[in-house]
Amino acid sequence: MSNQKPMPGTGGDRYLPYDRRTGPESDVYFTRDLSAEGLRRIFARVGGCLTGRIGVKLHTGEPHGPNIIPRPWVRALVENDLPGAAIVETNTYYEGGRYTTEDHRETLKTNGWTFCPVDILDADGVAALPVAGGKWFTEMHMGKNLLQYDSLFVLTHFKGHAKGGFGGSAKNIGIGCADGRIGKKEIHTTPGSSDMWDISDEEFMERMMESAKAVTDHFGQHICYVNVMRNMSVSCDCEGTAAAPVVTPNVGILASRDILAIDQASVDLVYAMQEADRHALVERIESRHGLRQLTYMKELAMGNDRYRLLDIDNGDAPLRPEDAVRDVRPFAG
Repeated sequence: MSNQKPMPGTGGDRYLPYDRRTGPESDVYFTRDLSAEGLRRIFARVGGCLTGRIGVKLHTGEPHGPNIIPRPWVRALVENDLPGAAIVETNTYYEGGRYTTEDHRETLKTNGWTFCPVDILDADGVAALPVAGGKWFTEMHMGKNLLQYDSLFVLTHFKGHAKGGFGGSAKNIGIGCADGRIGKKEIHTTPGSSDMWDISDEEFMERMMESAKAVTDHFGQHICYVNVMRNMSVSCDCEGTAAAPVVTPNVGILASRDILAIDQASVDLVYAMQEADRHALVERIESRHGLRQLTYMKELAMGNDRYRLLDIDNGDAPLRPEDAVRDVRPFAG
């Protein structure tokens, strides 16, 4: 870590419209089909880059978590399209159902993640991955078993987050691959602070994105991303049964090989909704300055914030975010 205290950026509470962005466009695929088959179809558009031993980075949730990606969807995908892959997770920084490896394994059983191997990456220690071009870190501590994988499939339940504003693919790996005792502490806590959650707003977003960059750089071309926009509470799945009720409509599933493009497109779909539908999630994103995740990923050259949204339900026809969400229905539970 740098000896000099960096200054965080600004603007994490301000949405940047598409016409004010610059640079190339990446492909982001979209389907409205929220089902096991929809997940399998959209994965097929991006999964060809995965080779060798494959990890599936998935938020498996606290006990009885109501909003996690349905287990039958993941089972169908793994058994049919990713035979031999393992779900990968790390222990939590906070005390709860996934704080120790022993408790974490019990929670995995409770939540039904029993149909394939689940590798708790930090069960046997940590490994430091370099952070290229970071201002907060030169390296980030990850669960050391991450090094045993050749490829990573980042399967994310897109939703709100109490600290990050929203949780997309970058949060899934930035927090979710960092080990529970060292890496997550480096992201969340100023050394010497008595408040384990004292780092917030733009600084928190930047630390989290630098951790995510360490993972994306490590896997290079052998990493891809799917965001499932379903049951999007303003709360993270780490809040389990205490999560705030879902009020944001379900949208669909997105896939890309560009981590910034997929998270930016997911956010854009939220902002393209009618005010009444988007209000709660937008308020959570902006009040936590979560949009800094996107602008800092661009500064770190992690991807493009401009993209072609391609509708796989209609022959890869180009689609505008406002058209993708035009017919969403109020969330009905």
